[in-house]
Amino acid sequence: MSYAFPPFQAAVPIAGSEELFPVRRVYCVGRNFAEHAREMGSDGRELPFFFCKPADAIVPVAPGTTGRIAYPPKTDNLHHEIELVAAIGKGGSNIPVDQAGAHIFGYAVGLDMTRRDLQFALRDKGRPWELGKAFDQSAPLSPIHPLSETGVIDHGAIWLKVNGQEKQRSDISNLIWSVAEVISNLSEYFTLAPGDLIFTGTPAGVSKVIQGDTLTGGVDGLDEISITLV
Repeated sequence: MSYAFPPFQAAVPIAGSEELFPVRRVYCVGRNFAEHAREMGSDGRELPFFFCKPADAIVPVAPGTTGRIAYPPKTDNLHHEIELVAAIGKGGSNIPVDQAGAHIFGYAVGLDMTRRDLQFALRDKGRPWELGKAFDQSAPLSPIHPLSETGVIDHGAIWLKVNGQEKQRSDISNLIWSVAEVISNLSEYFTLAPGDLIFTGTPAGVSKVIQGDTLTGGVDGLDEISITLV
């Protein structure tokens, strides 16, 4: 038996190593900072909700470089969302919150790029968000830093600048649902496995970006990520 064509495997560099982290699934948490939830028209601490991106939406961006990301078609309102990303190294389902940390392989900085006009149009019709969230190159990602290097990240600044002007800033401690709580809740619906990535939510300040803009963001203790829209 052989493949009809070479199989594709998305992978992300592991910081300080020659190894790659093979990506299985990409999960994203919606509205997990209170101020961002409010700017999106929600209020209060609702249960976490999730959507997915395809593994090949991941675009690895090396530290000290600026990735080039194509401005996507069919949108006039592309938004940036800077996020802490948890990489899963140990699978499981129905994971207790106090055991969730043992399932983390490491952390990265990611961008959940969003065709906001399409997302809202689909939302208003009660339709899935894929066209707004799961498009090509919609998830630029820094290298993954192993948990053994970073320790548990439950606080620290998260920020993003567009062309040098700060647009988003908060602290990981302001997550409505902590990373451990997100992992636990998500594992009630899906069996998590090594290779899964979880985008854990973005702070307030999301805004429109256009071709030629350069986005730079980071989370304390991790590599910064920088991309230019072309």
